[in-house]
Amino acid sequence: MSTQAPIPVAVIGAGHMGRHHVRHYAQMPGVRLVAVIDADAQRARAQAEPLGVAHGPALTPEMGDVVAVSIAVPTIHHLAVARPLIERGVHVLIEKPLADTVADAEAIADLARRHAVVAAVGHTERFNPAVRAVSRIGLQPKFVETHRISPFTFRSADIGVVFDLMIHDIDILLYLVQDEVARVDAVGVNVLARHEDIANARVVFRRGAVANLTASRLALKTERKLRVFSESAYVSLDYQKKVGIAVTLDRNIDVLKWARERNIEDLSQVAGADYGKMVQVEPLVVDDRDPLRAELEAFLEAVRVGGKPPVSAEDGVRAVRLATQIVASLSAHRWDGEAGQRVGLEADIFGHKLPS
Repeated sequence: MSTQAPIPVAVIGAGHMGRHHVRHYAQMPGVRLVAVIDADAQRARAQAEPLGVAHGPALTPEMGDVVAVSIAVPTIHHLAVARPLIERGVHVLIEKPLADTVADAEAIADLARRHAVVAAVGHTERFNPAVRAVSRIGLQPKFVETHRISPFTFRSADIGVVFDLMIHDIDILLYLVQDEVARVDAVGVNVLARHEDIANARVVFRRGAVANLTASRLALKTERKLRVFSESAYVSLDYQKKVGIAVTLDRNIDVLKWARERNIEDLSQVAGADYGKMVQVEPLVVDDRDPLRAELEAFLEAVRVGGKPPVSAEDGVRAVRLATQIVASLSAHRWDGEAGQRVGLEADIFGHKLPS
């Protein structure tokens, strides 16, 4: 690997996420950061000048050839920024969500296929050490519960909490369940922004698995948790702390099997049994790798070998499709007999519409 020429990369979008891409690329072996691009010249300069790399509002030939690009601009601009790059054969890693509409997401995926480039999506939670630990267990989920809450950051007011926060859990859900969605029932309200600030969705899959997803950007603290139940195991994760436990059945569970085989419906007859001895509780083996660093390394490895990234454009399309279904469902929910009624800053308070 060390004998290979460094991959020339650029970062487009030097905001909250883009600056982290810049930092990691500047530190990674086998990579040469060529430029930092942002419509805000001062912001691009602030990230680029300390590293001695080019900066500006657009990539130019004078900056040198670029093989791979991280796109960290606002979601509504993803397709417009990605299209000319992909058409030139440049590999792209696009921050989540892939796009703000299914049509744009599908267009990006189609472009990548036609031009044979790597198109990865920045669902960083997929690289969380705790999530990787769950994937090693090989669960077949029956019920999934996610809880992702945080204070309002004012960074993503142009989109709702479903595309801002819940999209992380949507991707993980689809990754774990591996099934088609049968139906969605969601509810959400907006309080501080024009889009929903809190949302809850119940997702039912074709083969029967069920998920309950909750996201809020109105909390006073930050929590990111996942629980997965299967027939033989239960896993609980704290994304933020990068810790988790796996609870599996022990051989001592045979006492309940014995009761069932004898049609003993009153389990009080085996009340002397110790439930704690019927299960095994083990901490998940979690490494401390930085999820974004792991994501960028996986993207660049796919570029080197011409392979498929762990989170592909097709994965991104599926996540956007389910997010869109959730938003449609919560928009159709009837508040006081009216579908799509607004609350919070968009509401009619005491008979007076707040100024927009």
